[in-house]
Amino acid sequence: MLDWLYNIVGWVLIHIHSALTTVGFNPDSGWAWGLSIVALTILMRLIMVPLFVKQMQTQRKIQDMQPQLMKVRERYKNDKQRLQQEQMKLYQESGTNPLMGCLPLLLQMPVFFALFNVLRNVAQGNANYGFTPSLVESAQNAAIFHAPLAAQFLMSNQELANYGANPFIAKTVIVIACIIMGGTTFLTMRQSMKRSTVQMPDNPMAQSQKIMMYLAPAFGLFGLGMPIGVLIYWVTNNLWTMGQQHFIYRKPATAGASDTADATASPNGSAKGLLGKRKESAPEPVEEPKIERRQPRKQPRAKRSGGNQRKG
Repeated sequence: MLDWLYNIVGWVLIHIHSALTTVGFNPDSGWAWGLSIVALTILMRLIMVPLFVKQMQTQRKIQDMQPQLMKVRERYKNDKQRLQQEQMKLYQESGTNPLMGCLPLLLQMPVFFALFNVLRNVAQGNANYGFTPSLVESAQNAAIFHAPLAAQFLMSNQELANYGANPFIAKTVIVIACIIMGGTTFLTMRQSMKRSTVQMPDNPMAQSQKIMMYLAPAFGLFGLGMPIGVLIYWVTNNLWTMGQQHFIYRKPATAGASDTADATASPNGSAKGLLGKRKESAPEPVEEPKIERRQPRKQPRAKRSGGNQRKG
Protein backbone atom coordinates (compact mmCIF):
# COMPACT_ATOMS: atom_id res chain seq x y z
CA MET A 1 0.00 0.00 0.00
CA LEU A 2 2.85 2.39 0.80
CA ASP A 3 5.07 1.40 -2.11
CA TRP A 4 4.37 4.77 -3.75
CA LEU A 5 5.79 6.53 -0.66
CA TYR A 6 8.78 4.18 -0.56
CA ASN A 7 9.49 5.00 -4.20
CA ILE A 8 9.35 8.75 -3.49
CA VAL A 9 11.70 8.48 -0.50
CA GLY A 10 14.10 6.27 -2.45
CA TRP A 11 14.03 8.60 -5.47
CA VAL A 12 14.71 11.70 -3.36
CA LEU A 13 17.50 9.97 -1.44
CA ILE A 14 19.21 8.84 -4.65
CA HIS A 15 19.05 12.30 -6.23
CA ILE A 16 20.39 14.03 -3.11
CA HIS A 17 23.25 11.52 -3.06
CA SER A 18 23.92 12.21 -6.75
CA ALA A 19 24.00 15.98 -6.06
CA LEU A 20 26.50 15.51 -3.23
CA THR A 21 28.81 13.45 -5.41
CA THR A 22 28.91 16.26 -7.96
CA VAL A 23 30.31 18.67 -5.34
CA GLY A 24 33.23 16.42 -4.42
CA PHE A 25 31.95 13.71 -2.05
CA ASN A 26 33.09 10.16 -2.67
CA PRO A 27 29.92 8.37 -3.89
CA ASP A 28 30.81 5.24 -1.91
CA SER A 29 31.60 7.04 1.35
CA GLY A 30 29.42 6.95 4.42
CA TRP A 31 29.43 10.74 4.58
CA ALA A 32 27.85 11.02 1.15
CA TRP A 33 25.04 8.64 2.09
CA GLY A 34 24.76 9.96 5.65
CA LEU A 35 24.46 13.56 4.52
CA SER A 36 21.90 12.44 1.96
CA ILE A 37 19.74 11.19 4.82
CA VAL A 38 20.29 14.43 6.74
CA ALA A 39 19.33 16.48 3.67
CA LEU A 40 16.24 14.30 3.14
CA THR A 41 15.17 14.94 6.74
CA ILE A 42 15.70 18.70 6.46
CA LEU A 43 13.79 18.82 3.17
CA MET A 44 10.86 17.00 4.72
CA ARG A 45 10.83 19.33 7.75
CA LEU A 46 10.96 22.43 5.54
CA ILE A 47 7.88 21.21 3.71
CA MET A 48 6.13 20.75 7.05
CA VAL A 49 6.96 24.21 8.46
CA PRO A 50 3.48 25.62 7.58
CA LEU A 51 1.92 22.82 9.61
CA PHE A 52 4.02 23.73 12.64
CA VAL A 53 3.02 27.37 12.27
CA LYS A 54 -0.60 26.22 12.21
CA GLN A 55 0.10 24.13 15.29
CA MET A 56 1.48 27.20 17.08
CA GLN A 57 -1.59 29.23 16.18
CA THR A 58 -3.83 26.46 17.49
CA GLN A 59 -1.94 26.40 20.79
CA ARG A 60 -2.38 30.15 21.14
CA LYS A 61 -6.11 29.83 20.54
CA ILE A 62 -6.31 27.15 23.19
CA GLN A 63 -4.41 29.45 25.54
CA ASP A 64 -6.96 32.22 24.93
CA MET A 65 -9.72 29.74 25.73
CA GLN A 66 -8.26 28.69 29.08
CA PRO A 67 -10.58 30.86 31.24
CA GLN A 68 -13.63 29.36 29.55
CA LEU A 69 -12.21 25.84 29.70
CA MET A 70 -11.47 26.24 33.40
CA LYS A 71 -15.05 27.25 34.07
CA VAL A 72 -16.35 24.26 32.13
CA ARG A 73 -14.02 21.89 34.00
CA GLU A 74 -15.12 23.29 37.32
CA ARG A 75 -18.81 23.12 36.44
CA TYR A 76 -18.78 19.57 35.04
CA LYS A 77 -15.88 18.07 37.00
CA ASN A 78 -18.13 15.21 38.16
CA ASP A 79 -19.61 14.50 34.72
CA LYS A 80 -16.85 13.50 32.29
CA GLN A 81 -19.17 12.91 29.35
CA ARG A 82 -20.79 16.34 29.67
CA LEU A 83 -17.37 17.88 30.22
CA GLN A 84 -16.08 16.48 26.92
CA GLN A 85 -19.21 17.64 25.12
CA GLU A 86 -18.90 21.18 26.44
CA GLN A 87 -15.19 21.33 25.66
CA MET A 88 -15.78 20.18 22.09
CA LYS A 89 -18.53 22.78 21.80
CA LEU A 90 -16.08 25.52 22.83
CA TYR A 91 -13.52 24.26 20.32
CA GLN A 92 -16.10 24.25 17.53
CA GLU A 93 -17.34 27.75 18.35
CA SER A 94 -13.78 29.13 18.30
CA GLY A 95 -12.82 27.20 15.16
CA THR A 96 -10.03 25.37 17.02
CA ASN A 97 -9.00 21.81 16.23
CA PRO A 98 -6.96 20.25 19.07
CA LEU A 99 -5.78 17.49 16.71
CA MET A 100 -3.61 20.05 14.89
CA GLY A 101 -1.13 19.64 17.73
CA CYS A 102 -0.57 16.01 16.70
CA LEU A 103 -0.78 16.38 12.92
CA PRO A 104 2.92 17.19 12.25
CA LEU A 105 4.00 14.14 14.26
CA LEU A 106 1.49 11.90 12.49
CA LEU A 107 2.74 13.05 9.08
CA GLN A 108 6.35 12.30 10.03
CA MET A 109 5.69 8.68 10.88
CA PRO A 110 5.00 7.49 7.29
CA VAL A 111 8.27 9.05 6.11
CA PHE A 112 10.09 7.37 9.01
CA PHE A 113 8.69 3.96 8.10
CA ALA A 114 9.40 4.59 4.41
CA LEU A 115 13.06 5.39 5.09
CA PHE A 116 13.31 2.40 7.43
CA ASN A 117 11.93 0.11 4.73
CA VAL A 118 14.19 1.54 2.01
CA LEU A 119 17.32 1.09 4.16
CA ARG A 120 16.20 -2.40 5.20
CA ASN A 121 15.95 -3.39 1.55
CA VAL A 122 19.42 -1.94 0.98
CA ALA A 123 20.77 -3.96 3.91
CA GLN A 124 19.18 -7.10 2.44
CA GLY A 125 20.73 -6.36 -0.96
CA ASN A 126 17.40 -5.78 -2.72
CA ALA A 127 17.48 -3.30 -5.61
CA ASN A 128 14.06 -1.71 -5.00
CA TYR A 129 12.55 1.78 -4.88
CA GLY A 130 14.83 3.29 -7.52
CA PHE A 131 18.06 1.67 -6.29
CA THR A 132 20.19 -0.13 -8.83
CA PRO A 133 22.42 -3.06 -7.81
CA SER A 134 25.46 -0.77 -7.91
CA LEU A 135 23.78 1.80 -5.66
CA VAL A 136 22.73 -0.92 -3.25
CA GLU A 137 26.32 -2.19 -3.02
CA SER A 138 27.59 1.38 -2.55
CA ALA A 139 25.13 2.09 0.27
CA GLN A 140 25.74 -1.27 1.93
CA ASN A 141 29.50 -0.73 2.19
CA ALA A 142 29.28 2.96 3.14
CA ALA A 143 30.30 3.49 6.76
CA ILE A 144 30.43 6.35 9.26
CA PHE A 145 32.97 5.94 12.08
CA HIS A 146 33.52 2.37 10.82
CA ALA A 147 29.80 1.54 11.22
CA PRO A 148 27.98 0.62 7.97
CA LEU A 149 24.79 2.59 7.37
CA ALA A 150 22.85 -0.64 6.93
CA ALA A 151 24.25 -2.20 10.13
CA GLN A 152 22.08 -2.99 13.16
CA PHE A 153 23.13 -3.87 16.69
CA LEU A 154 21.11 -7.10 16.55
CA MET A 155 23.10 -8.32 13.54
CA SER A 156 25.54 -11.15 14.12
CA ASN A 157 29.26 -10.53 14.08
CA GLN A 158 29.49 -12.44 10.81
CA GLU A 159 26.89 -10.20 9.16
CA LEU A 160 28.77 -7.10 10.26
CA ALA A 161 32.04 -8.59 9.07
CA ASN A 162 30.47 -9.16 5.65
CA TYR A 163 30.20 -5.37 5.37
CA GLY A 164 33.92 -5.11 6.10
CA ALA A 165 33.34 -3.68 9.59
CA ASN A 166 34.83 -4.56 12.95
CA PRO A 167 31.83 -5.95 14.90
CA PHE A 168 32.93 -4.46 18.23
CA ILE A 169 33.54 -0.97 16.82
CA ALA A 170 30.34 -1.06 14.77
CA LYS A 171 28.19 -2.07 17.74
CA THR A 172 29.85 0.55 19.94
CA VAL A 173 29.00 3.25 17.41
CA ILE A 174 25.41 1.97 17.20
CA VAL A 175 25.04 2.07 21.01
CA ILE A 176 26.34 5.65 21.12
CA ALA A 177 23.92 6.61 18.34
CA CYS A 178 21.04 5.01 20.30
CA ILE A 179 22.01 6.98 23.42
CA ILE A 180 22.06 10.20 21.41
CA MET A 181 18.69 9.31 19.89
CA GLY A 182 17.13 8.66 23.30
CA GLY A 183 18.69 11.81 24.78
CA THR A 184 17.49 14.12 22.01
CA THR A 185 14.01 12.56 22.18
CA PHE A 186 13.91 13.33 25.93
CA LEU A 187 15.09 16.92 25.42
CA THR A 188 12.55 17.48 22.65
CA MET A 189 9.66 16.25 24.77
CA ARG A 190 10.92 18.20 27.80
CA GLN A 191 11.06 21.41 25.77
CA SER A 192 7.55 20.84 24.42
CA MET A 193 6.15 19.98 27.86
CA LYS A 194 7.61 23.14 29.43
CA ARG A 195 5.89 25.24 26.80
CA SER A 196 2.64 23.32 27.27
CA THR A 197 2.80 23.89 31.04
CA VAL A 198 3.23 27.63 30.54
CA GLN A 199 0.29 27.80 28.15
CA MET A 200 -2.01 25.43 30.06
CA PRO A 201 -0.98 25.28 33.74
CA ASP A 202 -4.07 23.20 34.60
CA ASN A 203 -3.55 20.72 31.77
CA PRO A 204 -5.10 17.41 32.96
CA MET A 205 -2.70 15.51 30.68
CA ALA A 206 0.39 17.03 32.33
CA GLN A 207 1.08 13.96 34.48
CA SER A 208 0.80 11.60 31.53
CA GLN A 209 3.10 13.83 29.47
CA LYS A 210 5.61 13.86 32.32
CA ILE A 211 5.63 10.07 32.47
CA MET A 212 6.11 9.88 28.69
CA MET A 213 8.95 12.37 28.91
CA TYR A 214 10.88 10.25 31.41
CA LEU A 215 10.22 7.13 29.35
CA ALA A 216 11.59 8.86 26.23
CA PRO A 217 15.20 7.63 26.74
CA ALA A 218 13.81 4.10 26.43
CA PHE A 219 13.27 4.87 22.75
CA GLY A 220 16.98 4.37 22.44
CA LEU A 221 16.40 0.66 23.00
CA PHE A 222 14.29 0.53 19.84
CA GLY A 223 17.27 1.95 18.01
CA LEU A 224 19.16 -1.30 18.59
CA GLY A 225 16.96 -2.86 15.89
CA MET A 226 17.30 0.03 13.45
CA PRO A 227 19.94 0.62 10.77
CA ILE A 228 22.43 3.41 11.41
CA GLY A 229 20.83 5.37 8.57
CA VAL A 230 17.48 5.44 10.39
CA LEU A 231 19.21 6.58 13.60
CA ILE A 232 20.76 9.46 11.63
CA TYR A 233 17.29 10.42 10.43
CA TRP A 234 15.81 10.27 13.94
CA VAL A 235 18.59 12.35 15.57
CA THR A 236 18.48 14.94 12.78
CA ASN A 237 14.71 15.16 13.12
CA ASN A 238 14.97 15.68 16.90
CA LEU A 239 17.62 18.39 16.55
CA TRP A 240 15.50 20.19 13.96
CA THR A 241 12.46 20.01 16.24
CA MET A 242 14.40 21.46 19.17
CA GLY A 243 15.74 24.34 17.11
CA GLN A 244 12.38 25.03 15.49
CA GLN A 245 10.51 25.09 18.80
CA HIS A 246 13.11 27.40 20.31
CA PHE A 247 12.94 29.78 17.36
CA ILE A 248 9.15 29.83 17.05
CA TYR A 249 8.35 30.08 20.75
CA ARG A 250 11.20 32.34 21.83
CA LYS A 251 9.63 35.65 20.81
CA PRO A 252 6.10 34.94 22.10
CA ALA A 253 7.52 33.66 25.38
CA THR A 254 9.60 36.81 25.87
CA ALA A 255 6.63 39.00 25.09
CA GLY A 256 4.50 37.06 27.52
CA ALA A 257 7.05 37.50 30.29
CA SER A 258 7.27 41.26 29.76
CA ASP A 259 3.50 41.53 29.61
CA THR A 260 3.23 39.68 32.90
CA ALA A 261 5.69 42.10 34.47
CA ASP A 262 3.72 45.07 33.12
CA ALA A 263 0.49 43.65 34.46
CA THR A 264 2.07 43.16 37.89
CA ALA A 265 3.44 46.70 37.97
CA SER A 266 0.20 48.25 36.73
CA PRO A 267 -1.96 49.61 39.58
CA ASN A 268 -5.19 48.71 37.84
CA GLY A 269 -4.00 45.10 37.41
CA SER A 270 -4.91 44.93 33.72
CA ALA A 271 -3.23 42.06 31.89
CA LYS A 272 -1.62 42.83 28.55
CA GLY A 273 -0.81 39.25 27.60
CA LEU A 274 -2.72 36.92 25.37
CA LEU A 275 -5.29 36.22 28.03
CA GLY A 276 -5.82 39.89 28.82
CA LYS A 277 -6.53 41.29 25.37
CA ARG A 278 -10.21 41.65 26.08
CA LYS A 279 -9.54 43.63 29.25
CA GLU A 280 -7.06 45.82 27.46
CA SER A 281 -9.58 46.67 24.73
CA ALA A 282 -11.99 48.11 27.30
CA PRO A 283 -10.78 51.67 28.15
CA GLU A 284 -13.49 52.47 30.73
CA PRO A 285 -11.68 51.03 33.76
CA VAL A 286 -8.56 53.01 32.84
CA GLU A 287 -10.32 56.32 32.24
CA GLU A 288 -12.65 56.12 35.21
CA PRO A 289 -10.12 57.25 37.86
CA LYS A 290 -9.41 60.40 35.82
CA ILE A 291 -13.10 61.29 35.71
CA GLU A 292 -13.28 61.16 39.49
CA ARG A 293 -11.48 64.53 39.74
CA ARG A 294 -14.41 66.67 40.66
CA GLN A 295 -13.91 70.41 40.78
CA PRO A 296 -16.82 71.08 43.20
CA ARG A 297 -14.56 69.75 45.96
CA LYS A 298 -12.68 73.04 45.74
CA GLN A 299 -15.82 75.00 46.68
CA PRO A 300 -14.93 75.18 50.41
CA ARG A 301 -12.03 77.44 49.43
CA ALA A 302 -14.44 79.76 47.61
CA LYS A 303 -16.68 79.79 50.62
CA ARG A 304 -13.76 80.62 52.89
CA SER A 305 -12.69 83.44 50.59
CA GLY A 306 -16.28 84.67 50.53
CA GLY A 307 -16.40 84.58 54.32
CA ASN A 308 -13.22 86.64 54.56
CA GLN A 309 -14.70 89.29 52.28
CA ARG A 310 -17.74 89.55 54.53
CA LYS A 311 -15.55 89.96 57.55
CA GLY A 312 -13.63 92.64 55.73
